[in-house]
Amino acid sequence: MRILIVEDEPLVAQRLERMAREVLGSDLLGVHTAATIDAASAKLDNTDDVVLLLDLNLGGTDGFDLLRRAVAEPWSTIVVSGSTERALDAFELGVVDFVPKPFTAERLSLAFQRARERRSNARTRYLAVAYAGHIELVPLADVVAIHGDDDYSSVELANGQRRLHKRTLADLERLLPTDFLRVHRSHIANLQHARALEGRVLKFANGKDVPVGRAYVRLLSDRLM
Repeated sequence: MRILIVEDEPLVAQRLERMAREVLGSDLLGVHTAATIDAASAKLDNTDDVVLLLDLNLGGTDGFDLLRRAVAEPWSTIVVSGSTERALDAFELGVVDFVPKPFTAERLSLAFQRARERRSNARTRYLAVAYAGHIELVPLADVVAIHGDDDYSSVELANGQRRLHKRTLADLERLLPTDFLRVHRSHIANLQHARALEGRVLKFANGKDVPVGRAYVRLLSDRLM
């Protein structure tokens, strides 16, 4: 695992590097630091295999500028920040984990384990949504379908509840594992919950259903065989 620490406080950057070396041992293939977004971007331009440890407040500049770029890049990003009120926004941009400051080696170790899982699966296993004033990590196994809702998405759970996600279907489609299939321009289905295709309607085990677009029928039929 290669790591880039983006942190403008030298003592914090040194502590992160020391803990990373202790936690990862021989799994750490290299570690670099950058104190600004520009310096980090320059280093990232030369690699596509890195785990980013990113602070959100870099000498008055916003780490989200780099985080938004990371959505379209093959990096894994762990936010390490005291700005815990921004955790949901970070998760919605696809970060692996949000480690609040002050951090411990144990908490950092958990974040690295999640990064390993993300890299091995190449897809996320949870969706971060806002619910009742806090962040809820919804296991993908509990998601039946995801529906387009203007610039957002409505996540339908097996128990019939719904959660709002601040990413479009197109964004989520790139993150979701192969069990999730676009079946309509407005719907993504979790085939683990699919029961049958009846005409152009996909039925789920919980009794719900979604329409299937004409262009998706053949692919869906093949996947359900």
